[in-house]
Amino acid sequence: MNKKIWLNISNVLFAGWLGMETVPLTHEAWADTPTSPPSGKLKGNILRGRDIFNGKGVCYYCHGIDGYLYRTPRVEADTAKLIAKLNPPPSDLRNPDVLHLKTNQERARAIREGHPGTGMFPNPTMTDQDLADTLLYLALIRKDPHPEQ
Repeated sequence: MNKKIWLNISNVLFAGWLGMETVPLTHEAWADTPTSPPSGKLKGNILRGRDIFNGKGVCYYCHGIDGYLYRTPRVEADTAKLIAKLNPPPSDLRNPDVLHLKTNQERARAIREGHPGTGMFPNPTMTDQDLADTLLYLALIRKDPHPEQ
């Protein structure tokens, strides 16, 4: 794994576990990051969204492979321990009844800016298209009949 990504994930997970706010350790932290959902009506691609979720988006570290909390990826033991200690624990993205974010605008903001009060850290690296693809994939795994909301 890229050392820069590993340091960011470790920093954020540890700080999230302690209930602290963090700033990523890279120069990208100082760049202006978008604070809104994708502009316009971008068409999402579910397969690409799945690849982002289980890849560069690193969502699967905490939310499980394909959003199954029990399907955890192989990570370093220290990282696994930090994830296991997150309080509150990562949300079950396949169970819409337990999800607090109800709109794509709220979800997009949480992905880009982090989710206060949780261990979810910001991901300023996602393009608008990456975000549209990921949001569509999230709608699929929670069986949302209205994925555009």
